[in-house]
Amino acid sequence: MSLSIFDLDNTLLNGDSDYLWGQYLAEQGIVDGVRYERKNLEFYEQYKQGTLDIYEFLGFALKPLSEHPLETLYAWREQFVQEKILPIILNKGRELIEQHRQRGNLLMIITATNSFVTRPIADILGIPHLLATDPELVDNRYTGRVHGTPCFQQGKVTRLQQWLADSKITLDDSWFYSDSHNDIPLLEIVTHPVAVDPDEALRQHASSNQWDIISLRE
Repeated sequence: MSLSIFDLDNTLLNGDSDYLWGQYLAEQGIVDGVRYERKNLEFYEQYKQGTLDIYEFLGFALKPLSEHPLETLYAWREQFVQEKILPIILNKGRELIEQHRQRGNLLMIITATNSFVTRPIADILGIPHLLATDPELVDNRYTGRVHGTPCFQQGKVTRLQQWLADSKITLDDSWFYSDSHNDIPLLEIVTHPVAVDPDEALRQHASSNQWDIISLRE
């Protein structure tokens, strides 16, 4: 069975769910809007430039999860998905997922955004397997720390290799779709790497390696 892997933010979504979650928290007054938005934008620019310190970012991004009970977080998340995520799911992304589903491929999302934010998005898209950065949960409460390896850059490769070993699946005839140069390490190990509306660094790398380049934007 072939494995079809999709990045999420700016690939299947016309936006970044991690950044939008921060915006949502600011808009709702859950965090200090001005300070949080400034820092959130700073980290997002670092991500796009490839200079992001993932542990510094996660210390910032996971802190709000540690300050509220799960029931409250789940209610906020439901509203967030309805208001911020559903409008930016790309129709051509849904079509691409369905093409791979019809082939009988095993479907996976692999994303640096934490699993608290992305699990319901994967469910909406009908993708059963999700590898994401996992927030640490102790006694039914998030700690604000990360559990295990962050699913970012080379960490995506590490997490996928662990999953493959556990599931006895291989990368034979595998696919990976991504928009970001941060995902080049993973794109380089699949059979069919595809750059989706890529940033400039990925576009150049994809062109020089004769990878497919596609657009899912309307």
